[in-house]
Amino acid sequence: MIVPIGAEPPPFFSIIMPTFNRWRLTVKAINSIQAQIFQDWELLIVDDGSHDGTYDFVTTETDRDKRVRYHYATNRGLPMARNIGLLMSRGKYITFLDSDDEYLPEHLQIRAEYLAAHSQVELLHGDVEVIGPDTVADKHDPSKLIPISECVIGGTFVIRRDLAERLHGFRDIAYGDDADFFARAEKSGAIIHKIDVPTYRYYRTEADSLTNRVAVTFRSRLNM
Repeated sequence: MIVPIGAEPPPFFSIIMPTFNRWRLTVKAINSIQAQIFQDWELLIVDDGSHDGTYDFVTTETDRDKRVRYHYATNRGLPMARNIGLLMSRGKYITFLDSDDEYLPEHLQIRAEYLAAHSQVELLHGDVEVIGPDTVADKHDPSKLIPISECVIGGTFVIRRDLAERLHGFRDIAYGDDADFFARAEKSGAIIHKIDVPTYRYYRTEADSLTNRVAVTFRSRLNM
């Protein structure tokens, strides 16, 4: 990436936060980023067509923080929102935070230190602290539930920019775009490491979360 003369140097992390009609939850997620020990980041909020006042709320909350950018897009789904964030991002590493989740204060610090010591890593992921049900719909058979501990969680991904570009971002699939990206990264021979410290707080308490919606949809179909 070429940085224009006189421009601010790119941040270490670009954090992509897709959101849709969740203004009441987004403040918790934003606050958890602003409370990070490691502060060399930018936040890209990609609003996927909200109509609940998200724009007014988010821009008011972040007006004084120049590290935060907001982008409104027509409703195209989570993978495309992530890809819009990728195109907007400037950081050496791209990571994510869902708008109903949060980071613990040391989340970015641990990852920055790890990546400084392991510069060959192209994709870093990690464990999560689950709040709520600890199972999700299986991407291979969404009628079944599997433990979250058996899954890769896209929110924990830290992707080196060149890998994101090489894999052309996330594919537009209805469910499991993070698992699909991970599988393609493995197939490409990318260097992948995992951090076992669960500093990503993964909330499963919202009925409208994607994983909850998928599980409910398939159970409903089975009962028809």
